[in-house]
Amino acid sequence: MKKAILVVSFGTSYPETREKTIEACEKRVAKEFPDYTVFRAFTSNKIIKKLKTRDNLDINTPSQALSQLKELGYKEVIIQSLHIISGGEFEKITAQVEKFQADFDSIIISQPLLDSKEDYEAAIEAIRYQMPKLNANEALILMGHGSKHHAFSAYACLDHMLLNEPIYLCAVESYPGLDQVIDRLQKAQITKAHLMPFMLVAGDHATNDMASDEEDSWKSTLEKAGIETECYLQGLGENPLIQAQFIEHIHTAIERVNHRG
Repeated sequence: MKKAILVVSFGTSYPETREKTIEACEKRVAKEFPDYTVFRAFTSNKIIKKLKTRDNLDINTPSQALSQLKELGYKEVIIQSLHIISGGEFEKITAQVEKFQADFDSIIISQPLLDSKEDYEAAIEAIRYQMPKLNANEALILMGHGSKHHAFSAYACLDHMLLNEPIYLCAVESYPGLDQVIDRLQKAQITKAHLMPFMLVAGDHATNDMASDEEDSWKSTLEKAGIETECYLQGLGENPLIQAQFIEHIHTAIERVNHRG
């Protein structure tokens, strides 16, 4: 029986970070599951369109990828999301997969990075693994994407689990915000902040909103508040412990397939 793993991410238009993060995760999946063929899809139509126009690169949406898998005769499909939370982008996957339920013997959607309490604890270990060594009066600020979806609470939950450490999580588009974190940093007498994306890729948000010299970037805002900064453009997809979390989720999904069988 032909079996496939469809690895789905939001996508990025930055080739260098795509190779270090999305492609690195896909290669790790292919190595771990040799009985499965690995395919790619992005959920961002904007990025898919940009890559086609700029680079003549064709990337499938989840629907297009599943149509292709059906035509190629695949019977078992596991869909692994590389999204961080089960927000709006993850719901795009579930909505598109719904139409294909009858086309495969088995089609299972595996969970994004942060699903169970154990996932949050593993993500914290992964952060510790890749973060720089902090001196006294230094802190790490993680830039999460945030969401208008109710799943945005995942970021506040992770931030809360880090309360006893000099690690703060902020979101670009929701709570907790940078202003709140600056207030906490000043109360803790932090004089230097290390900035790192808590996103799969170090793309537009990390490059421009976090690390640029633009007036309203996080770097500039912190420096105006009297806090020295150092930025790291490293997406979570580069982190072997984060990759291992996605691998573990696929193993769980395969167990579900076998249990059904």
